[in-house]
Amino acid sequence: MLRFLVKVLINGIAIWLTSLWIGGVDIVAGSGAPETGDPVLNTVIVVAVIAAIFTLVNAIVKPIAKALALPLYLLTLGLFFLVVNALMLLLTSWISGYTDFGLTVDGFWTAVLAGLVISIISVVLSVILPDGERKNR
Repeated sequence: MLRFLVKVLINGIAIWLTSLWIGGVDIVAGSGAPETGDPVLNTVIVVAVIAAIFTLVNAIVKPIAKALALPLYLLTLGLFFLVVNALMLLLTSWISGYTDFGLTVDGFWTAVLAGLVISIISVVLSVILPDGERKNR
């Protein structure tokens, strides 16, 4: 459970930073989203929900997509992971569109760039934040 929460935290920070840095990736709260009166808390709640959706999509759908796309990974020497990451981001955007917490991505190429940025930020944060998996030596 702790590992899942750390992944949600890492993905939330990565998605939030990506939405600040890349035009075309936006975090929006719908009319039914809770209004706490504090815009920072509202943003944290929206990002947390989007990050949870993104983490679940990456945990459930991404392994299936990677297994199906294995020949394309081999053919492109691993560069196809950019396409798979973009598709996972677009799927997250589509799923979150059915909630009051939304991630909007303007198109496929924006999703490719955003997926690359999210991957880089996630790797850096995974090195910094402990996830309980590594043993202390």
